[in-house]
Amino acid sequence: MEGGRGQAVCGQEALDLLNCIAQSPYDQDKCLRLMTSLRECVLNKKVKKFSLADQEKKDAKPAYKKA
Repeated sequence: MEGGRGQAVCGQEALDLLNCIAQSPYDQDKCLRLMTSLRECVLNKKVKKFSLADQEKKDAKPAYKKA
């Protein structure tokens, strides 16, 4: 799902949360707030599934061919 400007729906919220988790030292309170923000976005935009751009390409092409 993409928003009006070519950015994935709730993509910024998801990226912020992932970056928070990767930071050292880990700030659990900050990450919890970001998770809540992502959850609210998902509910508001009715997102059903996230996927990575590379994953979408792999899903479109089977890894093997039947003979």
